[in-house]
Amino acid sequence: MIRTVGLCLVMSSFVGSMAYSEEKAPPTEAEKSAMAEIRKAGGQVMELAQNDARLDVAYHLADGKIEDAQLAPLKNLPKLAQLNVRGKDITDAGLVHIKDSKGLVRLHLERTKVTDAGLENLKGLENLEYLNLYGTAVTDAGLKQLEGLKKLKRLYLWETKVTDAGVAALKAAVPEIQIVRGVEPAKPAEAKPEEKKPEEKK
Repeated sequence: MIRTVGLCLVMSSFVGSMAYSEEKAPPTEAEKSAMAEIRKAGGQVMELAQNDARLDVAYHLADGKIEDAQLAPLKNLPKLAQLNVRGKDITDAGLVHIKDSKGLVRLHLERTKVTDAGLENLKGLENLEYLNLYGTAVTDAGLKQLEGLKKLKRLYLWETKVTDAGVAALKAAVPEIQIVRGVEPAKPAEAKPEEKKPEEKK
């Protein structure tokens, strides 16, 4: 019994060390080349943390023009975890480059040219937890593409074309999701009834 427990502990430690070594494995030549291309285009690439080799890629601060072609290197980054293309000229075609990014957990697409057709490329992002579609042309049809993303926790839909019905359908499919559609307009204050002035004594 003691030998069995000891063997289990050794195996557990071995598996854990292997997972860590794989996580911190140096980038391949393909990954190095992809990161160089992203930086050349004005994007930023960095690890999430000192002990987390997953990658955060951000194009939203790039001075140059960022279009679909600049996203092509992403398909060679298996450790991609976060992507921000906010406000850039990204269309549905650009999302083809991340359709196999199974490790992606956070995606900023706000104020891009993405439509319902592009969201079909997100159907396989099984670990996606955050998605921002603010200021896009997405409708209820696009939300249907997200119904299989069971880990999706936050979805931003300000200034889109989705309706209450589309939101309700997505919430039914992904019960844990929180959907933000913008600041609710303030309700007008109710008018107070005019107080009757006391009659003046004659």
